[in-house]
Amino acid sequence: MPTSQQLFERASLSIAGGVNSPVRAFRAVGGTPVFFSRAHGPFLYDAEGREYIDYVGSWGPMIAGHANPDVLDAVRAAISHGLSFGAPTAIETDMAERVRELFPSMERLRFCSSGTEATMSAIRLARGFTGRDTIVKFEGCYHGHSDSLLVKAGSGALTFGVPSSPGVPADLAKHTLNLPFNDLQAAEQLFQTHGEQLACVIIEPITGNMNMVLPEPGFLEGLRALCDRAGVVLIFDEVMTGFRVAPGGAQGLYGIQPDLTCLGKIIGGGMPVGAFGGRQAIMDQLAPLGPVYQAGTLSGNPVAMAAGIATLTVLSRPGFFDQLSATTTAFVEGILEAARDAGIPMAGVSQGGMFGLFFHPGPVRCLTDVMAANEAHFKAFFHGMLAEGVYLAPSLYEAGFVSSTHGPAELERTFNAARKVLATLS
Repeated sequence: MPTSQQLFERASLSIAGGVNSPVRAFRAVGGTPVFFSRAHGPFLYDAEGREYIDYVGSWGPMIAGHANPDVLDAVRAAISHGLSFGAPTAIETDMAERVRELFPSMERLRFCSSGTEATMSAIRLARGFTGRDTIVKFEGCYHGHSDSLLVKAGSGALTFGVPSSPGVPADLAKHTLNLPFNDLQAAEQLFQTHGEQLACVIIEPITGNMNMVLPEPGFLEGLRALCDRAGVVLIFDEVMTGFRVAPGGAQGLYGIQPDLTCLGKIIGGGMPVGAFGGRQAIMDQLAPLGPVYQAGTLSGNPVAMAAGIATLTVLSRPGFFDQLSATTTAFVEGILEAARDAGIPMAGVSQGGMFGLFFHPGPVRCLTDVMAANEAHFKAFFHGMLAEGVYLAPSLYEAGFVSSTHGPAELERTFNAARKVLATLS
């Protein structure tokens, strides 16, 4: 049975960096990435058979736990009819109707194959709709790796200390303006100077790619008002928060309707998927109705749609989010209590099934605060918990996730591990 080290060495001979997404490489925390072979419920199992309680959840999609039987049954039924047709299917409409029920702001939508594709397409659409070029994003928010968005990006780009990627033309990057998250005054000043040039504002309404940071009261409402006055398209990137923080995403939680919304992760139930949608007047600018081009051979893939519908059906059951939120709250409170007992400064937040932990006394409201967290403590905590059979995100810039299959036994095991590890840091 090969070890993770052996598998990584083999992968590095064929795959760039040995991984197919940078944060998986463990460069931010050191050591060898863990190679997994299977998963079930709240557990992951590595190539050597070791069990881990999983708080990454494939970066969000596994809200109903790994290998959920309803999702697997739906996928098996779908693949029995074929894997892809490159043509319309009824199940795409079934899924679109499900999404519209929970996200009323998405009057029309279109599926694609990834969150990056969704945000890239939404920005192109906003530019085409407004006839303007300049976009606004927020420091620490990550919206995929398209050129316009790799400017002071979050997630893996921050993990490796490269907030502006080589390969992005300066002439393109100049059309992307950055603002500090939760700084409405800075946004007001920017709109005063550049309002007539702006095509869109794109934001994670609750961030997950500089770890989890909540919007302060009035911040999102203020952005909505600024965009309304200047005729700017407001885009909520809910690839991570959609169906995670609440059934209707962050926009449902805060009662704010964006002009466009980007989704992914959960709506594929673990299969590759993305979606973007919003006001009909904007979406009607897409080909074939309008001049803004967007296409994808595997868009609306029937297997992904089946997995997504099954996942949304599970999370729509009565009491699902109440239980999930209670479990996530208990998880964060238990970790913070262990940190207090060990005399380690730590802050934490949660909403729905999503959480953030920081080796920082708090409050944490923007990227500057996140970057002030104790990185050495985080690395030691990550590796200590890994050794105890608890799998956390291998980057201090990533939010974590709890599933509906995490229960009291898994939490108690996690707290026992945390107390043991945190005691070594004090």
